[in-house]
Amino acid sequence: MRLELGKIFIKDIQFASESKIENNVLYVNKDELRKAIWDDEAIVSVEFDIAKPGESVRITPVKDVIEPRVKVEGRGGIFPGVLSKVDTVGEGKTIALKGMAVVTTGKIVGFQEGIVDMTGPGAEYTPFSKLNNLVIIAEPAEGIKQHEHEKAVRYIGFKAAKYLGELARNLQPEETKVYETKPLLEQIAQYPDLPKVGYVYMLQTQGLLHDTYVYGVDAKQIVPTILYPTEIMDGAIVSGNCVSACDKNPTYVHLNNGVIEELYEKHGKEINFLGVIITNENVYLADKERSSNWTAKFTKYLGLDAAIVSQEGFGNPDTDLIMNCKKIETEGVKTVIVTDEYAGQNGASQSLADADPKANAVVTGGNANQLIVLPKLDKIIGHIDVVNVIAGGHHDSLKEDGTIEVEIQAITGATNETGFGYLTAKTY
Repeated sequence: MRLELGKIFIKDIQFASESKIENNVLYVNKDELRKAIWDDEAIVSVEFDIAKPGESVRITPVKDVIEPRVKVEGRGGIFPGVLSKVDTVGEGKTIALKGMAVVTTGKIVGFQEGIVDMTGPGAEYTPFSKLNNLVIIAEPAEGIKQHEHEKAVRYIGFKAAKYLGELARNLQPEETKVYETKPLLEQIAQYPDLPKVGYVYMLQTQGLLHDTYVYGVDAKQIVPTILYPTEIMDGAIVSGNCVSACDKNPTYVHLNNGVIEELYEKHGKEINFLGVIITNENVYLADKERSSNWTAKFTKYLGLDAAIVSQEGFGNPDTDLIMNCKKIETEGVKTVIVTDEYAGQNGASQSLADADPKANAVVTGGNANQLIVLPKLDKIIGHIDVVNVIAGGHHDSLKEDGTIEVEIQAITGATNETGFGYLTAKTY
């Protein structure tokens, strides 16, 4: 598949009487956007705000972060199986609005949601502090069930990203990058002397608001399979999970997966990047065994010399990670695992819940238990009281002076395992 990804760089967002993109400024008509995204009785109000880099603004609780994109040529549309019809995507032309994101917030859905600070020490831990963010505050109806609340907010975010992406449909991208992965035998033949490398992309699928969707299907219901990397850039994988903010993959990260982008950078130069194997993270042991068996089988079937393996979440998924690692290694395929750590606030605890001697090449996103004090900021978008109950916080996290004491796991994207440039260890 060959995908041309066009980029339009958004340098500012403003509310206006007409929604449009002009001179790198995104203008948004709030009433029109609200009408386009809100039709669910589970939500009683939808409001909008803007948060820009360097502003004294805190957004919490953050549900999802999404980059607007629009498919202008090729099969299907953005977010296939969710907003667009079920069709294979990943080829043709897609335009992305870079430098900005849609951020969804409102009353908390599940306790594992996070914080985005636009300035101060917290901003240094989240990549989303560097974006111009259109924030959607969606408040739920009284008594709504959690899974209904989560779904309603998730769809509002996707619809907003699609609406904004459509504004770029007829614009000329400022920059275009081409990504291509050929059918397997052609791809192997193209660079026969380079190591064959694949990416094992572990998806959070533990249920109870820990869900990821592939072409609209809850990934708990799938067995491991193979995707072209470009399918992911068109929204084939989206987030619906509330796992700890620091190490869940918001939809923005699926669209901009840093491991995939770096493998493409090395493709044809140092490696032959053959594709992506997606696999789930299960609760029951038999399911873990099945998925890791299939994952290892695929790496051998593809003839890989090496694989990058990233996980989403921590604790229970550590077992899936190590199972994948040791079974892939047993097939004669070298691995590097990409993970975060939970080593206690003093860094002295066992950082992963599972381990194996074969897991001897590791790229870490850091210790999520690291404690940080966030200063009081001038403006809160969302609900500040939740910082006492979100993962990484405690009953006394919010101080009387407005400062917040939390572990960095409470910060959205703080130790994210797939998003932003962790591919530093060679597997071949």
